[in-house]
Amino acid sequence: LSGVVGADTMATGSSWAWKPIARDALFARAYHSCDVVQGKLLLFGGLKSGEPKEPPLGDMVAFDPTLLTAETVGPNGGDRRSHHDTAVLANRWLCVVGGWDGAHRISAVCCWDTERGQWERWAEGPSNDPPVGLSSHTCTKVSEHELRVVGREGGLRTQRRFASIYTLRVNPATKTYWYKEEESRTASRAGHSAMLLRDTGGYQLVVFGGRDSSDCEVAGRWGKGKIHLESIHAPKMTEQLSHLVGSENGSRQAPKGLRHQSCTVVGPFAVAFGGETLTKGRDTICNDLYVYDTRCSPPSWFRFPCSDRGQKRVGHRTCLWNDKLYLVGGFGPDGKTPCPEICVLEIP
Repeated sequence: LSGVVGADTMATGSSWAWKPIARDALFARAYHSCDVVQGKLLLFGGLKSGEPKEPPLGDMVAFDPTLLTAETVGPNGGDRRSHHDTAVLANRWLCVVGGWDGAHRISAVCCWDTERGQWERWAEGPSNDPPVGLSSHTCTKVSEHELRVVGREGGLRTQRRFASIYTLRVNPATKTYWYKEEESRTASRAGHSAMLLRDTGGYQLVVFGGRDSSDCEVAGRWGKGKIHLESIHAPKMTEQLSHLVGSENGSRQAPKGLRHQSCTVVGPFAVAFGGETLTKGRDTICNDLYVYDTRCSPPSWFRFPCSDRGQKRVGHRTCLWNDKLYLVGGFGPDGKTPCPEICVLEIP
């Protein structure tokens, strides 16, 4: 059952809170994707439980943040995915890249056309050089025709190696895609985050997490004329984050050994939340809020803990829309029970 959630159930940190605004069984999933398309949050795929044999979901759910209503716009059939990543093209196509289909890690691309309300099967271009399979990777939009793919799932041996970086070219007009492996590499990562951030010369893609270290790495650099993205206007949230970090001392070290956290860029900041720590053997699900401040050089990390165990999340997503940061789904403190809520971040 869906419904609006009252403010009295707010989970409070020292100076911030996740305020539940809607509750629906359709939101109860983890390792899904969540993107804003034409003013609605589109949730796709993910897992309903921590059972390893349970297949991923294949449904598409639309949440209207104005009306606080949810509906299934794509049935649970066809393409099933978890641990995938997505990019929105021309505010119309939801481009789903790689993921786990219940049997294999794949690198194929499929697209949901929001105007037609149907899936499109895209074909590989003639020069396609794809990764073997992708899951727990990141896929970052650089332009309407170029995405940058970093990392993938692997065993402990993989953690000792380097990971390839791929440029993924996409063409909605011809419904084709092709991968090209870049010469540069990063340390092997899975369940990490990627942040496309402005710097003095243009933009750089910074990755963190997904391995047992606190290192940040640059996985791509572009000049000002190469990036063709509309910056999301969030003046209120940017001001609130500025006040939040203003009273704290930052660190140059990223969160150590964190994976499957959420991360969203808000103006000159990036906001990361939750995830699973690799530094402990038990009680591994986290509920800390991290803010990455790029206004100073070098940038600084700020950690804001939360005392409410109920707000622990892993495999969740955050989305920025209309000057609000939304928290969607994820497994809770036990790492296997999905949360059926959508919350917004409140910073008094």
